[in-house]
Amino acid sequence: MSNGGSNQPRPSKNDRREAAREKARALREEQKKRERRNKILLQGGIIVAVVAIAALVGGLIFNSVKPAGPGPRNMASDGIVFTGTDGTVTPTETPATPAGGKPTPTEQDDSGEVANIVTYIDYLCPYCGQFEQTNRDAIKTMVEQGAATLEVHPIAILTNRSAGTQYSLRAANAAACVADLSPENFLDFNDALFDNQPAEGSTGLSNDDIKKLAEQAGVGSLSKVEKCIDDVQFKSWVQDATNRALSGPLPNTTEVESVKGTPTVLVNGKQYTGSLSEATEFQAFVTQAASQSFTNSTPSPSETPAPTPAQ
Repeated sequence: MSNGGSNQPRPSKNDRREAAREKARALREEQKKRERRNKILLQGGIIVAVVAIAALVGGLIFNSVKPAGPGPRNMASDGIVFTGTDGTVTPTETPATPAGGKPTPTEQDDSGEVANIVTYIDYLCPYCGQFEQTNRDAIKTMVEQGAATLEVHPIAILTNRSAGTQYSLRAANAAACVADLSPENFLDFNDALFDNQPAEGSTGLSNDDIKKLAEQAGVGSLSKVEKCIDDVQFKSWVQDATNRALSGPLPNTTEVESVKGTPTVLVNGKQYTGSLSEATEFQAFVTQAASQSFTNSTPSPSETPAPTPAQ
């Protein structure tokens, strides 16, 4: 009579060893399969990540390296020109310079009765701020009376002097935005930028700060100007205009080849090199330059020809 249990004989020692070996082989094979799957998944993830990073970098490059667009309106010469009469200052309206096009030099008044004042300025330049604070009221008065014209060229030679924020370039772009969309408010905005001029080497004003100054200056088409400031719409133009000023030749002068520093101030083609803080000195220079132009433009009396001897 049986006591119960399996009737199968117990596996031998060799059988048990072979079964263990088979189990180990199965485990190794399963491990290899898992490793192959993980490797494929890892490679796929890396490829997806690389594609995503490439797309991101490509998008950043596309957004930062925008194709050059046209320059701002009312700055066909790379500067905005103001004339005046009877107490009124009026900006000269001009079409925008096409992308890749060359600026059109301003036709200055060569009668000798008008002082043609041309300034090349950088909104981060402390010397420009000093010149502006000293002379801007007198210059506006001369323009209002029709005794002078004013041509302002915003350039950016100090772009790398604002702790990486490119304030010089952004401020010049903002000035171009105002010239393009609200030229009648340009001088007020120009004054506001210098009245709130940051120190060279600082981070400068933020775009929001610049937009507040535009609003305080009464700039029209404000929402469009603000978008133009945020988009740095005229970045390429500012860079091109700056390079043109630095490389020369400067129009309407035979005495100054190019801008060597800011401010560069010309009156009827002659460069002012006097004090930046003495208004009377600059006014005397303006009077002298205009009178010299008048002298040069006055035709000399012709000589009376000697009578021809009779034959």
